[in-house]
Amino acid sequence: MDHNNHDYKTYTVTGTNIEEVKRLNAHSGMSYNEVKAWLAQTTGGKGTRIYSDTNVEEVKRRNQQSSE
Repeated sequence: MDHNNHDYKTYTVTGTNIEEVKRLNAHSGMSYNEVKAWLAQTTGGKGTRIYSDTNVEEVKRRNQQSSE
């Protein structure tokens, strides 16, 4: 590829147009972390167990130990 100095900074070594990727990402919807935050804010965490790998019993046990 023959890029001038300015164009060279907007492409990866494999030829991906960085500015185009940023533009498309800006219009692609929420990120994974934004979805997690939205779920937590709108549901209060209720019904989100399927999205978590937290061991509830382990958390309860640790909380019990720390309060003793």
